[in-house]
Amino acid sequence: MSNEKIGIIGLGLVGTAVSERLTDSDFTVIGYDVNPNRTKSIQIGSSPREIFSNCERVILCLPTSRIVMDVINESRDYLRSGQTIIDTGTGSIDEMFKVHEILNQNEVSYIEASIAGSSELLRNKKATLFTAGDSSVIKNQDDLFSTLTDKSFYLGEFGNATKFKLVHNLIIGLNRAALAEGLQFAQSIGIEPKEALKVLKETPAASGVMETKGHRMANRNYEPPQALISQHLKDVKLILSESKKSNAIVPLSHLHRELLDTLESRGFGKVDNSAIVEAFISKN
Repeated sequence: MSNEKIGIIGLGLVGTAVSERLTDSDFTVIGYDVNPNRTKSIQIGSSPREIFSNCERVILCLPTSRIVMDVINESRDYLRSGQTIIDTGTGSIDEMFKVHEILNQNEVSYIEASIAGSSELLRNKKATLFTAGDSSVIKNQDDLFSTLTDKSFYLGEFGNATKFKLVHNLIIGLNRAALAEGLQFAQSIGIEPKEALKVLKETPAASGVMETKGHRMANRNYEPPQALISQHLKDVKLILSESKKSNAIVPLSHLHRELLDTLESRGFGKVDNSAIVEAFISKN
């Protein structure tokens, strides 16, 4: 590896998994997070400005596009022509285009590399990347992307990766909700969820969600979190916002938002998204 430092801003579940994959492949990584105690495994910078000052390539692993915009606006004076910023998050498409415009004015490349899959899948190189933006810039990130995943899809012009990630998250989120409802229905009619899950995995009803979340649901054990209820609620809100613009008919997503809103109000926002099963369990 060269002496190039790769910057990471945002060291939550995804950012930490990204940093671990890169450092395990001998990349030199410097990171920043509002919580300085997130990780001790890499060099930690004092601010986003320090990251941009020291790195030609910076990976953003931030929870919302609003935070991305704030970070970019606060760091404008530290951006340089030729830098590349890689956004792994799922944000508002309108806000992301505003960031794209700001960075373009500074001759900074801004590309999408949306991660499909939990931090645990990413840590084990089993997540998928959806990329979009300038194809030549994306090609130059092969060394990073091949370290993060064996499965990457280029989706064309900037914005398309986020759009597709919303499609993906709509489907996988509803898969989780359907599995949760099914397991609790099984229990209500006298079939233990663990036994139901064991058999269901061998039937046409089997899904990837059963493998990644079924055991957690059946045991009502959501620690350690791999992806948060609150983060998926944010994504569902984005799905509903985009569906309103396009006149898409998404009744299941409206119901999904109600379930997630209820869970967040009950204190489940910061636990693993397998806790969707709690929406189908009586509090009494």
